[in-house]
Amino acid sequence: MNALASTAREPTAPTAAPVSPDTARLRHFVQQLAALVESAPPEPELLERGGALLGALVAHDDWLPAAYAQPSPERYQQFLLHADALGRFSVVSFVWGPGQATPIHDHTVWGLIGMLRGAEDSQAYARTADGRWAPAGAPHRLQPGQVEAVSPTIGDVHRVSNAVDGQTSISIHVYGANIGAVQRSVYLEDGTRKPFISGYSNSTLPNIWDLSRNPAPSA
Repeated sequence: MNALASTAREPTAPTAAPVSPDTARLRHFVQQLAALVESAPPEPELLERGGALLGALVAHDDWLPAAYAQPSPERYQQFLLHADALGRFSVVSFVWGPGQATPIHDHTVWGLIGMLRGAEDSQAYARTADGRWAPAGAPHRLQPGQVEAVSPTIGDVHRVSNAVDGQTSISIHVYGANIGAVQRSVYLEDGTRKPFISGYSNSTLPNIWDLSRNPAPSA
């Protein structure tokens, strides 16, 4: 997992919700990302330029509709915000309730994670000589406005947890596939592997295409 150059903004109160979401920001991001993916740059360039686009999106906390920012007491939520029609990328909001965390898992495709509210800790894992999974380095804390990357080429296995005690955290993830339909794996530290397909927590998408409501992102 690689941290990308970005500037952390002041943390937003995790319970804050925009009164009138400026969904034009998400539409603008999707359009820019689609153009970037269409140009088919090498992966390092894609992650750098895509990370800058995501950093610009999460620099503002006025665009995520409340329906896609709701935690669940049972487990973290994975809300699909946009899926590219050709399956080239997807945009997801991850909503972490207090104390919630993922198992050790992989992605199998490139990914970008941008912190919107609260904070999360990401612990990278590496396989040992005897086939076990062990922490690789210290956990990395992602703060609002910051972005990091994952990929099979740079580090793809980690465990993520909400870093804010007693509060909700939200991160925005972009993946190089329709991530909810990708067969991936979770791992136990003893090396046991369990295939899974994550799916999504929502059955409807935010309407980012109604130009009569949000004609252009505000500054």
